Amino acid sequence: MAFHTGRLIDHVHLRAHDFEKTLKFYKAVLAVLDVPITASGKNWFQVDELFVDETEEDILPSHVHLAFQAKDRATVDAFYAAALAAGGKDNGAPGERDYHPGYYAAFVTDPDGNNIEAVFHGPAKRSAASVVIEPQT
Repeated sequence: MAFHTGRLIDHVHLRAHDFEKTLKFYKAVLAVLDVPITASGKNWFQVDELFVDETEEDILPSHVHLAFQAKDRATVDAFYAAALAAGGKDNGAPGERDYHPGYYAAFVTDPDGNNIEAVFHGPAKRSAASVVIEPQT
C-alpha cells in the first residue's frame, strides 16, 4: 500500500493568545524535528504548511490536533521531552499505538490547548524528502 502526502492540506493556521510562549514551544519541538521556521514577523511565524499568529484575548485560540512526522522513535521521545520542557503538557507519553503496526507516537498540548503529536510510522521508503513548489515565471 502506498501513502501520499502533500496533496490535501495547503496550510494549517493556529491562533495564539500568548505569542512568545507559543513561539518558544514551537521553536523547541521543531528544532528536535529538524524543521526550521522559514518566515516570521512581529507576531507570526511560518514553517512549511503551518502558520501561527497572535490573536486578541477576546478571540478564541485554535483547538486542533496536529501531527508532525518524526524520522524515528528516538525523535518522538526527544520531541516529547522538548515539548514538556518548553511549556507543553503531557497528553500521551511516547509509545506504540494500535492505529497500525509500528505506529509510535507522543502527544502534548501546546500553550493554547492544541493537541500536538509526533509520530513515526515505522521504516518506510519515501519517494521524496519533501514536495517542492516553485512559482512559474
